[in-house]
Amino acid sequence: MSFSACAVKTVEGFEKGDVVEKNYTVSYFSDASADYVYKANISIYGKEFGGIFIAKKIDDTTHRVAFTTEFGNKLFDFTIAGNDFKVNYILEDLDRKIIVNMLKKDFILLLKNNYPVMEVYQNNDYIVYKSKDDGRYNYLFFSNQSKHLEKLVNATNSKEKVIISYIAENYKLAKKIVIDHKNIKLRIELNYINN
Repeated sequence: MSFSACAVKTVEGFEKGDVVEKNYTVSYFSDASADYVYKANISIYGKEFGGIFIAKKIDDTTHRVAFTTEFGNKLFDFTIAGNDFKVNYILEDLDRKIIVNMLKKDFILLLKNNYPVMEVYQNNDYIVYKSKDDGRYNYLFFSNQSKHLEKLVNATNSKEKVIISYIAENYKLAKKIVIDHKNIKLRIELNYINN
């Protein structure tokens, strides 16, 4: 009789590689002189919210994010500093503990930029950095062709929880971002607006 540990399918079929880079810094949302403005659609438990998502890096550790309707009415406004999260404003319809906690986790994950690399995996298409994150793991997928970050998978030991997909304009800017949850009905799509 043999037993095997439950493992996440995220890197199944990948070869384990050598850790060369001990820490990786994601450059998306890293320029303090830029306003990152996206046309946004949030689908949560069957409700759709469309509008404008704005992220601004305030200092080395702090971002401010806001989501407004296309007419300028604010739906939410958060300040994020590492794992610290402050609600500056949230629309009453969205002000539910489960929703606020999911948005908190999503935006902390989206804006996180430092990942200590504990393992590396690779195949013909991707090199993947695995990083520990508060009882979960983040898998950062870099295209072998473009070298850009294309996907981030947040997972437990056995299940993928959140997948963030990126279509990069360059190494500093993702022109499209999709945050997709595997266990709840929450999807956020962001499409960069050229100024």
